[in-house]
This record gives sequence, C-alpha cells and structure tokens, in this order.
Amino acid sequence: MIPRFLAGLLVLITTLGAALADTPTLRVAVLKFGTVNWQLDTIRHHRLDTAQGFALEVQGVASSSAAQIAFQGGQADVIVSDWLWVARQRAAGRDLVFIPYSKAVGGLLVPEGSKVQGLADLKGGKVGIAGGPLDKSWLILRAYAEKNLGFDLKAETEQVFGAPPLIFKAALDGDLSGAINFWHFMARMQTAGMRRLIDISDAARDLGLDPETPLLGYVVKGDLLRESPDLVHGLARASRAASDVLARDDAEWDRLRDRMNAKSDAEFKALKAGFRAGIPASRTVDRDAAARMLELMYRLGGADLLGQASTLPDGTFLDPETRG
Repeated sequence: MIPRFLAGLLVLITTLGAALADTPTLRVAVLKFGTVNWQLDTIRHHRLDTAQGFALEVQGVASSSAAQIAFQGGQADVIVSDWLWVARQRAAGRDLVFIPYSKAVGGLLVPEGSKVQGLADLKGGKVGIAGGPLDKSWLILRAYAEKNLGFDLKAETEQVFGAPPLIFKAALDGDLSGAINFWHFMARMQTAGMRRLIDISDAARDLGLDPETPLLGYVVKGDLLRESPDLVHGLARASRAASDVLARDDAEWDRLRDRMNAKSDAEFKALKAGFRAGIPASRTVDRDAAARMLELMYRLGGADLLGQASTLPDGTFLDPETRG
C-alpha cells in the first residue's frame, strides 16, 4: 500500500499538472533589449500572468520586422508597436487590436555648449532622426515649426536618418546640430551632457493634440480577442498591474537594474524617471484625441505613413468594458 502522505502528494502533483496543462500561454515577441522587457520581467517575476490565468512566454527578437513576421506566421500571439501602425493595418483589412502600455515620446536634443536656442537656429545644420523620414516625432516638430515660426525644418536642415544607436553615437560625437531619438536613448544622451531643446509632448500639445494619448502597446489579433477575451483582457490587467508596481516601488527598479544596461547612477535614475513618466493613466483611451492625432499624422505623412487610414478605424483600441 502507498503511505497516506505519498498518496496525498501524488494527488497534489496530478492536480497541479492538470492545472498547468489547462493554463493558456501567451507568446510575446519583442526586441531583445527593448524597454518593454522591464514590464514583461515585472509581470513574470510577480506572477501577474498567473494571477490572470495565463502563462507569459517572452521571445526576444532582433528587429521589429522579425517580431511582425513571427506574429503574422503564428509563431507569436503578441507583439509591441504603436497604435498608428495598428490603425493602418485595420484600414487595410487586417483585424488587429491595440492594448496601450506607454505614452513615452522623445524630443530634440542639442550638444552641450550649443548656441542653438530654438528650432530656427538649426538652419543649415544636420539633424539626426531615429526612425526614418516618417518618424512621428519628426513630423510633429515639422508641423510645430511651421505653425509657430513659419520655418520649414525639412527644407532648411540636412536630415541624417539612422537606427537609434547610430543617432546616439553621432550626436555624442558632435556630428549633429540636433538629434531626435527614442525616449530611452534621450535619457542616456542627456546624462552624457546633451541639452533638451524641445519635448515632442509640448509640440504636440501646441498642435492641439493630447500628450496623454498612449502611443505604444501590445498588439493582438482580433481572432484571439473573440475566441479568448479573458486571455486578452488578462494581458491588459497584468500590464496595468506591472505598471503600478514600477510606478511606486523603487526596489523593483533595483532588481531590474542589470538588464537596463545603465552606465551610471545618473543614467539609471534618468531611465527610471523616463519610464515612469511614460506610464499612461488607467483609463479608456480618448478616441477623439486619438482621431485628432491620426488625422494630423495623415496630413503630414499621408499614405506612406498610414496607408488607407485617413480616419481612425473602429476597433483599433481594446475596449476595457468588454469582458468575455
């Protein structure tokens, strides 16, 4: 006969095994060194995925295009992108849904000791831009300069496009009069001595946009939302819970520090502050504000940026009121 305690142990193991077998897995493909990994790490460390009834599997990839290929090919259930890309996909007939997690945007920095005090002072200089000629920050700054200064940034400057690390290096080497980069590279650049000339959020506000509109988030397929609504909303709730932890708990950042690759205490503090500043309010996305942003982006970037999405497609954002 099997001793009673062993029999109980076998029952427990069997029960746990069955529970694990029934737990759905969400496969998230993200850039290996992207800042979203700080939130994903927090979700897994605190078992916030388990609390919502799923297991999070993080797949690190080398590029956004690699993540999209995995997503489109069924090798990943979730990727990270901006909602403007989701709007473009929906307008083209692809049923994708956006779950916001960050409103962080970059800005324009100038070298330490630069005499540039305003955008018009960049005339004749080189401006480095991470993300290409249709980068949203660049488009917003162009519109801002035209509206307030009658200054055509594109015509009056030489643009240098490159990946964020290349723009980072060129800026610090003094090869650029100004640089537009993603927020976390901006934090590192400021720590290295560069000066912030203008925030994209300030320029956006001046143009009638709402800087509280989240930009980055998780993207899922509409089929997954329809078939497993609790799973998709569970991801949204786990993301929100992780943001809450990161917003209030300094010890959590100490735990994450090694994977943040901060070169100094000042850089670590800047990255932490930047991430926290980018955490959106816990509320439904203001669709009117998002529609205004999309319409401006379409006016500035046209079909090259947004395809057929001249207006905000219905269903772009996950509706938190819709629970399965």
